[in-house]
Formats: sequence, structure tokens, C-alpha cells
Amino acid sequence: MNTDQRMHSDTVVAVDGDVFETMFTLDLGDGEVDRDAVERIYAGDFDEWIEAAARSGLFTPQAVASLVQTWQDNPKTLFDALLVDADEMTHKRYAIIWDALDDADTFENVEYA
Repeated sequence: MNTDQRMHSDTVVAVDGDVFETMFTLDLGDGEVDRDAVERIYAGDFDEWIEAAARSGLFTPQAVASLVQTWQDNPKTLFDALLVDADEMTHKRYAIIWDALDDADTFENVEYA
């Protein structure tokens, strides 16, 4: 197929596709939960994942910008993508950390009479 016959797209792969999820899956080989990574994502610190997406060559600048916007709007989308291949127990361990951060954030924002 020559270049003129190819469909033009602003992304090399779908932003929500399997390649993205596989590329960003946390390295869970040692079984240790990476609390720092969860806290960084929760706080909106996505620099390492933005850089990885940009340097991968799989995403156009527009696709990377779309990822960043999605993560800024809802950091849990990155968190969920990182856990897509995790086993159920690992997913539960990470979810406990995320939920604890939610609870702590809610507690800190409570106003007392």
C-alpha cells in the first residue's frame, strides 16, 4: 500500500488501546506495591508517563496531549491503565492505597463547626 492509500490519523495507535496499556503497565514482578507511584498519580504528577509516551514513538504530539488532558481531568484513568494486566489481588492492594488517598483527601477537606 502506498502512502496515498493509507488512512491519515493524528495518532499512531489508539490512545485507549492495548498498546498503551501494555506499555504503561506497572512492573509488578517483585510483588511489591509501589505506593510512591500511586501517590504521584493521585497528586497529578504524570511526568514520567508523559515522557515515556512522548519518547515511545507510538503517539503523535496530539495524542500525548490528549493523554495528558485525560489524566489531568481524571488521574484514575492512568492508575487504571497501569493495572490493566495485574492480577486480582494486586489490583485490590493498589485500590486500597487509592481509596486511602481519597479518604485522607476527604478528611482534610472536612470543615468543623
